[in-house]
Amino acid sequence: MAKSPEIGPGVHYVLKRLRPTTPAFDALRQESRSESYWMLVRLADDWASGRNKFLSRGEALYGTWHGRELVGVCGLNIDPYFEGRGHGRVRHLFVSARHRRTGLGRMLVETVIDRTRHHFAVLNTRAPREAFGFYERLGFQRVEGEEFVTHRMVFGKGS
Repeated sequence: MAKSPEIGPGVHYVLKRLRPTTPAFDALRQESRSESYWMLVRLADDWASGRNKFLSRGEALYGTWHGRELVGVCGLNIDPYFEGRGHGRVRHLFVSARHRRTGLGRMLVETVIDRTRHHFAVLNTRAPREAFGFYERLGFQRVEGEEFVTHRMVFGKGS
């Protein structure tokens, strides 16, 4: 469990590995559905079915807590759209509306980027258009012409 630095005035978050089986996850999943985002519904379904429990080498699922409230989620998987194990993929990034624009999304994705450096050569994501600027500010490069990737970060050898 890692405690983050203070992100905003008096706002502290705790980042730790997550199992999406808690009532706190259910509340965040409902919020995502109410905004017509389905990534947390898919996450819960894939976890329950055993299709994706973030157990392969390098994979991780993180949650960020503000007190007892789960306020953000982000995962790292082996990218299922590429052969081999060299590509990682940002999965299921969602931040509660009340905690957006606090640096929480950045903290979650930077945690995934740091883990990626140790396990993968490339990190991909397929972001909605409204998130393009967010990923580009984090150092991702826009990708054109690939069905399942909008942005990519490539790590040098020895990273």
